[in-house]
Amino acid sequence: MSPLNPTTVRYVFVTGGVTSSLGKGIISASLAKLLQARGYRVTIQKLDPYINVDPGTLNPYEHGECFVTNDGAETDLDLGHYERFLGVPTSQANNVTTGRIYQTVINREREGAYLGKTVQVIPHITDEIKRRIKLLGETGEYDIVITEIGGTVGDIESLPYIESVRQLIWEMGSSNTAVIHLTLLPYLSTTGELKTKPTQHSVKMLLEYGIQPDVLVCRTEKPMTNDLRRKIALFCNVNINAVIESIDASTIYEVPLLMLKEQLDKVVLNKLKLALKQEPDMQAWKDFLGKLKNPVHEVRIGLVGKYIELKDAYKSIAEAFIHAGVANECRVKLEWIHSEKIDAEHVRAQLAELHGVLVAPGFGERGIEGKITAIRFARENKVPFLGICLGMQCAVVEFARHVLGYADAHSSEMNPGSAHPVIDMMAEQKEITNKGGTMRLGEYACSVHKGTRAFQAYGKTRINERHRHRFEFNGKYQDAFEQAGMVASGHNPDNGLVEIVELKNHPWFVGVQFHPEYKSTVLNPHPLFVRFVKATLDRASGHISEIRSGESAASSMV
Repeated sequence: MSPLNPTTVRYVFVTGGVTSSLGKGIISASLAKLLQARGYRVTIQKLDPYINVDPGTLNPYEHGECFVTNDGAETDLDLGHYERFLGVPTSQANNVTTGRIYQTVINREREGAYLGKTVQVIPHITDEIKRRIKLLGETGEYDIVITEIGGTVGDIESLPYIESVRQLIWEMGSSNTAVIHLTLLPYLSTTGELKTKPTQHSVKMLLEYGIQPDVLVCRTEKPMTNDLRRKIALFCNVNINAVIESIDASTIYEVPLLMLKEQLDKVVLNKLKLALKQEPDMQAWKDFLGKLKNPVHEVRIGLVGKYIELKDAYKSIAEAFIHAGVANECRVKLEWIHSEKIDAEHVRAQLAELHGVLVAPGFGERGIEGKITAIRFARENKVPFLGICLGMQCAVVEFARHVLGYADAHSSEMNPGSAHPVIDMMAEQKEITNKGGTMRLGEYACSVHKGTRAFQAYGKTRINERHRHRFEFNGKYQDAFEQAGMVASGHNPDNGLVEIVELKNHPWFVGVQFHPEYKSTVLNPHPLFVRFVKATLDRASGHISEIRSGESAASSMV
C-alpha cells in the first residue's frame, strides 16, 4: 500500500454532547480499527481539557487509571483502549492536556518568542493546539489521524479545542477533515420513546461555535427507527446515512462490529474522499468475540487493591484478564477486594473460594498490610498469585517477614526507619523533588532466566516492558531471598534491577516490577496473564475443598 502524500493526511475529530462518559474513546478506537482493517494507517490522539500537565499526579479516584506509553508518557486511560483495539503503540504525542499547552506557551513567552506581543487564547493557545494535533500527521507514518476531544461541547474548558478544530477545518479544507459528534438519545420509559431534543440542542451549540458535524453517532438503549433517523438528519443538517446508531452493547469489543454494520467507516471515508479499498477483514476479531461470549470454563480471581470503588482505576488489568480469559476459553470472574478490609482473622473467608489472587499496583501506605496478608495466604495455601509493581514489592516484604524472619521488613516508602528495607528507593530517584513525570517511566529491557515461570510464559530471554515506579527490590538481600526459595527470574540487563521474582516451590507465584497489563491487546494477550489464568484453571478443580479441609499454614495467621 502506497502512503498518501503527507500534505493530504486526513483528520477526523470526535466530539461529545449532552453528557460525559458516552464512550468517545471506544467509538474512536472502533472507527480506527475498521479503517485499519481496510488498509489505512491510523492513529488516535486524546485532547484532555484539564489543566494538569498529565494524569500522573492525579488520584485514581479522580481520573481512573494512568496509562503509560513506551516512551514514558503518563496519559489518559483512553490510550489503553486505542492500543488494545489497534495493536499499535501510542506515544507522548497521542495525549495532549490543557496544562501541557499552557506550559509550552508560557515557557515560550518567557523566552521572548512572541516578540513582546500580548499572549492570548487566540491565536497563541489555539496555534499550539493545532500544532499538537498536526504533529502525528507530519510524521508520514499515518494516513488518517483521529482526534478525540475530551469533555462535552459547551464546557468552558474545551472551548479552545473546539475553536482550534474550526480553524483546522477552514485551513485544511472540508474534504480533508470529518467531524463525528457523539450524542445521547434518552429513552423515556413512561412514554416509550427515544427523545431527540438533547441531540438537537447539542448540535445547535456546536454550530454556534462554527462547526457543522458530518456524522452523528447516537448512543441509545433502544433501536432507532428510520423515521427517527430522518428527523435527526433533517433537524441537525446531516445526511440520513450519517446518523449512526450506537446501541448499548454487552462488551466494548462488540462495538467495532456494530459500527461496521452501521457502515461508519464507509461514511467517514466517503466524507474524506478516500477509496474504500478492501473489505475489512474482521474474522480474528469475530473469533475473539465468539470465545468471549461462549466460554468453556470459569475461574474466580481476586483483584486486591485500594481503589476498587472506581474500577477504571485498574482498567488495563481488567481488560488484560478478558484477553487472557479468551486465550484460555475461560470467563475470568473478578472479585474486587478492598485491601483495607483484609486482615489475618478474616482472610480465609475472603479468599478461600478464589482460584487466584492478583495484588494490584498503587502508591502510599493505605491498605498495604491487607495486601501483605492476602499474599501470605496465597503463598502458604498454594493459590496462584500475580503481583504487579507494588504488588510485587508487597510479596517481597511478606516473604522477608514470614520466611526470612525479618519482622520489621518493609519498603522504605512506607517505613523509612525499617532495619530491613527490602524495597528501597532507586538511587537516581533520591535527589528528585518534583513528583510529576519523574518516576522510572516507559519501556525498559528485561533479561528472563531460563527454567523459570517467567521464561515459561514468555518463551524468550529478552523482553521489554513498561514501568512506573520509584522503589525497587533491594539487591543487598537477593542472596538471602534466593537461598530461602524466592528467586529473581528477571533482571534489567543494564543496571541489574530485579524485575521479576517467583517462588520455587509453588504452583504459580510471580511478582513483576513492571506493568504487563499495559501491553495486552485483543489479538495479542499478554503472556503473563495468559499463564496466570491457565494456572488458576489448573487449580480450579479441587483446590477449594483442599484449602477448607486442610490444616493450612495460614492458620498461624489467625
